[in-house]
Amino acid sequence: MKKPSVLDWDNLRYFLELARTGTLAAAARRAGVEHTTVARRIQQLEKRIGAPLFVREASGHRLTEAGRQLLPSVEAMETAVLGVERAAPANASAGGPAGLVRVGATEGFGTLILAPHLARLTQQYPHLSIDLLAVPRMLHLSRREADIVISLERPQRGSVVVTRLTDYTLLLYGEREYLARHALITRREDLRAHEFINYVDDLLFTKELQFLDDVFPPARFTLRSTSIMAQYQAVRAGAGLAVLPAFVADRDTQLARVLPGELRFTRTFWMSMPAEGKHQARIQAVWAFLKEAAQAEAVRLLP
Repeated sequence: MKKPSVLDWDNLRYFLELARTGTLAAAARRAGVEHTTVARRIQQLEKRIGAPLFVREASGHRLTEAGRQLLPSVEAMETAVLGVERAAPANASAGGPAGLVRVGATEGFGTLILAPHLARLTQQYPHLSIDLLAVPRMLHLSRREADIVISLERPQRGSVVVTRLTDYTLLLYGEREYLARHALITRREDLRAHEFINYVDDLLFTKELQFLDDVFPPARFTLRSTSIMAQYQAVRAGAGLAVLPAFVADRDTQLARVLPGELRFTRTFWMSMPAEGKHQARIQAVWAFLKEAAQAEAVRLLP
């Protein structure tokens, strides 16, 4: 007698990732495989079930009615698997945490602060892989764009775990030769004779990056960019003054602070993850490491 076949958990895991992310590429990144692997596994699962689970559209993959009916059962299986992982001895794997963790962060913080630390973490745990999304936009946990998100606004909705990661300082900076060529700045009113660099207003992804309009609205910007690193490079080139994070600008001897006693801003980085991340060893390892990294960088972040 032929034994009845059973559903392959790997196929179901890929189904879950595709249902959550909506695209083969995103599901593959989260699973740490090629997108062709996800597609092949989904085809195997559909053949086993005998019904299509997704409808392919221009924007990605959408669940069919059969897929929607299957989803709660697979999520329950995932919960059970996570329960088994939690029950396993903490040191069961000598190699430490393993798998892929995607970390989203603002561009400057991700590039200059997190990247060197996370590189050392992957050296410490050779079976751990990190996707660092250091981008000038808001990343969404609800869309499964990342496993851990570091943002300038505290998430207000959803089943998420949130912690205040760190505060950081921003100041007004200018390139030293630019400052020598232009009118001396000893008070806020002197800024009227200067040129400025800033974000593009209608593309600003958070109100936490609004600075100059509140204290000194410039008449004209010589350059605007969605990228803080582009703004920094423009200041270095002598294009004007800009509010920059101290951890970006203070390391550069070509730049000087402008009115540091009067124009000083403080913002907060919030770190969040989906509630289920509390039960995943790889995410917990990165979460704890990021908290330690922020503490280690305290002097640089809050000079």
